[in-house]
Amino acid sequence: MGHLLRVAPIDQCSSESWNFLAPGITQDPQLQIIFFVVFLIVYLVNMVGNVGMIVLIITDNRLHTPMYFFLCNLSFVDLGYSSAIAPRMLADCLTKHKVISFSSCATQFAFFVGFVDAECYVLAAMAYDRFVAICRPLHYSTLMSKKVCLSLMLGSYVAGLVSLVAHTSLTFSLSYCGSNIINHFFCEIPPLLALSCSDTYISEILLFSLCGFIEFSTILIIFISYAFILIAIIRMRSAEGRLKAFSTCGSHLTGVTLFYGTVMFMYLRPTSSYSLDQDKWASVFYTIIIPMLNPLIYSLRNKDVKAAFKKLIGKKS
Repeated sequence: MGHLLRVAPIDQCSSESWNFLAPGITQDPQLQIIFFVVFLIVYLVNMVGNVGMIVLIITDNRLHTPMYFFLCNLSFVDLGYSSAIAPRMLADCLTKHKVISFSSCATQFAFFVGFVDAECYVLAAMAYDRFVAICRPLHYSTLMSKKVCLSLMLGSYVAGLVSLVAHTSLTFSLSYCGSNIINHFFCEIPPLLALSCSDTYISEILLFSLCGFIEFSTILIIFISYAFILIAIIRMRSAEGRLKAFSTCGSHLTGVTLFYGTVMFMYLRPTSSYSLDQDKWASVFYTIIIPMLNPLIYSLRNKDVKAAFKKLIGKKS
């Protein structure tokens, strides 16, 4: 990190012509090569898994149901926010001068925030879909009509867009003076606030209130949905029916636990408790690892997805 720390401090406040420096996860050349190989493999698995899931769901008529429609959108948002981070992260592992312009930083930040917050509502919609399927099976086709599903997804993307505009406009309207070194591997809220020479009180309040609302509202939907699902499963007389219900919900619960656990750790804390070096690894987990795990979680135990994959491979053969 020596050559980065020798960069002269910036006396002028930020403008679109100002460049940030992002040292990344490590400055050890040998570790950089190792990380490049590992993260490249992870990102390729992520791309293949999520693109493959989208292709399977679109091409196989048996998967044209609300559950797989939501899963298709989950793969899309996973691709969106991981691709906002991973390509540049990989490039930085091979370069000495890890420079990112003000406008590029804002663009990366915006896409990341928009897709991550949209994913919260996609996961909530998936929980509601499972609630209707298990607790209201006779009304499923009405309650989860094509119009309802489209409305739920449109609402998810609108929520992501609102969060994108609010966070990006406020964060990048702050003044950045002195050091321009972001202690992170991408343009993330906590290290950007740490760099600002403006009063970040309003930005911190926005971060807690907006992220808190998104987290609380979507977790509440998921919690209520699964509370009713659990009651319905307990009332089932058939052991086979209980097993099928648990199997249907197990993948979603695993994905929700991984995603929300990491996001809550990252954002729902006062900035005084942030350890930027430690948070880098938490960020790696939810920006790179979780998008790779999701298609595996939802496909390995799913007979319909396996059957669709075998059918697609059979056609190509």
